[in-house]
Amino acid sequence: MFKRREFIAAVASVSLLLSAPFAAAQDKQELTIAFPSPGGLGYFALYNAMGEGYFEEEGLVIQPQSVNGSGQVIQALLAGQAQLGHPGPGPLLNAREGGEDLVYIYNYFTRSQFNLVVPAESKFQSPSDLKGKVIGVGTSDGAEVAFVRSIFDAEGMKEGADYEFITVGEGGMAVAGFMQKSIDAYASDTAGVATLQLRGVDLRILTPPEFQGYFGNGYVVTRAYMEENADVIERFGRALVKGIKFGIDPANREATLEHANLGNPQQLEDMEFANALLDVYFNLTAPLDASKGYGYQNPEAWERWQQTLVNSGDLDAPLPDLTQAYTNQFVEAWNAK
Repeated sequence: MFKRREFIAAVASVSLLLSAPFAAAQDKQELTIAFPSPGGLGYFALYNAMGEGYFEEEGLVIQPQSVNGSGQVIQALLAGQAQLGHPGPGPLLNAREGGEDLVYIYNYFTRSQFNLVVPAESKFQSPSDLKGKVIGVGTSDGAEVAFVRSIFDAEGMKEGADYEFITVGEGGMAVAGFMQKSIDAYASDTAGVATLQLRGVDLRILTPPEFQGYFGNGYVVTRAYMEENADVIERFGRALVKGIKFGIDPANREATLEHANLGNPQQLEDMEFANALLDVYFNLTAPLDASKGYGYQNPEAWERWQQTLVNSGDLDAPLPDLTQAYTNQFVEAWNAK
């Protein structure tokens, strides 16, 4: 099984068609952002900020690029192929354990994006019922893998001995996996659940309530970039917050859906599905504590993630200083009125 920390040795092998960093266009600062998958609706704040000109007002030109999973997002950052990335917390902590100084700057998905699901007609009622079974995942190093592994760890179940992960891909590939009986359960993200249900696979969610509070992917930079470009990060986050506030205003719903076409037009082909998915993303990106503002990092949530990863074996031990993995230094400026 591929261990997340092994991706650090594979940086040079990743082939990404990303724009060269620090390219300037008419005195604008160009930022390449690596995302783990195409996601126009999921990243509605970014595409609103692009479509409404908020980044332009801040002197920024944004180049979003999609790669294959959080591991490749981190590789793009380490290789200098992107200035910002959008990985999950598990891969980031694993990279830090390997000596890479990456920093979460903005907690975007404040609630869990992931679920452990089975077909509704199956006999499985809890994670413990999946002992000896096969769990499908979208990518081998995606954040959903660490999340679901932690669920099994809480049940005293270990990968390889009590269950197995296999990579089946996303969306329709997961549907095929269930139909062909090659998987018994699926580690799904938000869009994956919606896609399965849209394609006629009724689901039972086996995610225990205590795991729903785990935050998901957020914006990440190297510390070197953060220290040298604090003003750029402040401008970026300020535009992003404007984009998210624009989106949640009901008067701007049609425009938000239109802007999402910039990221993933296929998500907008079925407007009923798109509208339902957009509501899910509004909830996933809302602050858990509105008084803290958008992007805020809860230290207790980071402690919970770290302990889960240590328990599951994704981290060998707690990091020497977990607070170096994230920062709230820009949150006040981003949310200032």
